[in-house]
Amino acid sequence: MSRPTSVVSGPYAPPAPARELTVLSADGARLHVEVHGSESAPPVVLAHGWTCSTAFWAAQIRELAVDHRVIAYDQRGHGRSPASPACSADGLADDLEAVLEATLGPGEKAVIAGHSMGGMTVMAAAERLAFRGHAAAVLLCSTGSSRLVAESTVVPIRAGRLRTWLTRHVLGARAPLGPVTPLALRILKYGTMGPGSAPHMVEACARIVHACPRKVRYAWSQVLDLLDLDHGVRQLTVPTAVVVGTADRLTPPVHAHQLAAALPNCLGVTELPGLGHMTPVEAPELVSARIRELVTTYVQVKEGA
Repeated sequence: MSRPTSVVSGPYAPPAPARELTVLSADGARLHVEVHGSESAPPVVLAHGWTCSTAFWAAQIRELAVDHRVIAYDQRGHGRSPASPACSADGLADDLEAVLEATLGPGEKAVIAGHSMGGMTVMAAAERLAFRGHAAAVLLCSTGSSRLVAESTVVPIRAGRLRTWLTRHVLGARAPLGPVTPLALRILKYGTMGPGSAPHMVEACARIVHACPRKVRYAWSQVLDLLDLDHGVRQLTVPTAVVVGTADRLTPPVHAHQLAAALPNCLGVTELPGLGHMTPVEAPELVSARIRELVTTYVQVKEGA
């Protein structure tokens, strides 16, 4: 029996989409895409992070689909998107471009929100024509552009070569995560969430992360280890807001402030006290409200909508 990929009730249970489609990326990779809400509503595009899936955005989808068209997709190898032998930042950018072209009309603008590797996807795509043609504004949640392993505080020792080496082996472990047990929940909470995260939040994240195939998890860990998207940050010219938890061990606040310093049109950094890496789950109302604010400010509603 396959492991459940998400919780089945409550605020983190994924809502049923209005429609689903399969989008082909530039190299033929198949991407599972969901569209929620009215086709005439202002669009929002959600890109999830490493080891996650569209289920990660359940709270935002439920809140925003009331009066937005919410487009969420599974990154290649994650969720219902089949694994691809090609794992790279360019591949992530190709995938986002393909989703934008398949779900938005010519010249139609959307707010694009990326969490963790989803934020890196946005940075990788910043120079692409499709991205520039469709992005009205961006929200970057709990993400960074480079030095991800060196800056991580998952291993609680002083920064340096030993910590970087240990972190690389922890994040790049090939071992399966196994079932969602009380011990697994404690480990995931320590590494990815704030100390005050409610049990139902931890459970929701654990079910999603543990459902990611270990080969996919490992392959993308190698990409993230070497990632350098500093140039992409400087090309991200649309209005961009940044959100980070002060207790984020995977992408600590230093990344958020480096992004803010490099972004040409940064709207500021929102630091969430005591929260960890999984900000859309740990602070669902705040993240949804930030997306809604960006839509209200930067997205034009269709005539007659």
